[in-house]
Amino acid sequence: MEIAIVGRGHLGSALSRFWSGAGHRVTALGRDGGDVTGADVLVVAVPAAAVPRALQVVDGYRGAVTIDATNLQGLAPTGHPSLAHLVQSLVGGPVAKAFNTDYALLYDEIERQPVRPSHLYAADAAARPVAEQLIRDVGFTPVFIGDLSHAPLLEQHLRLVRAIAANGYGPYFSWYGAPGDLWT
Repeated sequence: MEIAIVGRGHLGSALSRFWSGAGHRVTALGRDGGDVTGADVLVVAVPAAAVPRALQVVDGYRGAVTIDATNLQGLAPTGHPSLAHLVQSLVGGPVAKAFNTDYALLYDEIERQPVRPSHLYAADAAARPVAEQLIRDVGFTPVFIGDLSHAPLLEQHLRLVRAIAANGYGPYFSWYGAPGDLWT
């Protein structure tokens, strides 16, 4: 896949490294933006407040399958139920909400786990196969929670993730499985 990541911070850098290692062609853009024409997927990995400005300096993404990896800081953006919906309004294509509830600083530990950690995501139907593949390529087991109307749950879930980490547990992985799933 040809992947364009808007954001070179901790998450954007980690995703770029893992996806390059999985054989994808990755272009990471910083504050100066650039042209992403021809990319199969656009990933938005910038601070929430920077989303509109970050996309203003990027060309060639209109209608692209997009993964919104932003973190909600406070309330959802005015006029949108979630950041993912804001991203969708700007990009005009199918969107998945993913990579916002796991710690990028732990990505190098994924392969050392006895069982692949789970990763929760929500996605429009057209974005779902792309999101699932890219989640697997980082090393997670994808856990689909529903269409993009469920993105606010992931954005609010971040508050729980941070509370757990801040109260003595530190950064952590999560595992979800149905009764009878094999944990090997």
